[in-house]
Amino acid sequence: MDTYPITIGNLTRRVPLHEPFPGVRLPLIDFLGDVGLAKALAEALVKHVPAETDVLVTAETSSIPLVHEMAALLGKPYVVVRKRRRPYMHDPLIQEVESLTLGANEVLWLDRRYVERLLNQKATLVIDVVASGGTMHALERLVHRAGAEVVARLAAFRQGTPKVEVVALEELPVL
Repeated sequence: MDTYPITIGNLTRRVPLHEPFPGVRLPLIDFLGDVGLAKALAEALVKHVPAETDVLVTAETSSIPLVHEMAALLGKPYVVVRKRRRPYMHDPLIQEVESLTLGANEVLWLDRRYVERLLNQKATLVIDVVASGGTMHALERLVHRAGAEVVARLAAFRQGTPKVEVVALEELPVL
């Protein structure tokens, strides 16, 4: 299996390359189960979180370990926006995502109890990889609709040129 090296601080990982389309290979970033990588990225990303941030917000799933580590370092709460409706959700806010990376549209779901938690808060959005910016844009629209102000957009990695302004730690190539 072909791999691509990423280095964050003193930590280096060789991540697998996957081919979403014929002739296009992308480094596959997955924090799930890699505590060392999530921690190294969190330590680097928290330096970019504005002091006025009240809450961190992310979309499930692979960004959860990253935002959890960041929240622990900052002593701040976080909210996870879901990518499908859960049976326990009551009157959720819904936001469509146009994602070029995934090749299909998605929907973001925010349970009403988290809408109340975001009301009048200053939020920093955090995702693992930003490519087109579709997920970040939808996340921002959803957070605004919940009554929060977005004060920063952060990503561990940027791939290509997203349509939204994002602070990212590293650039990932399209091979």
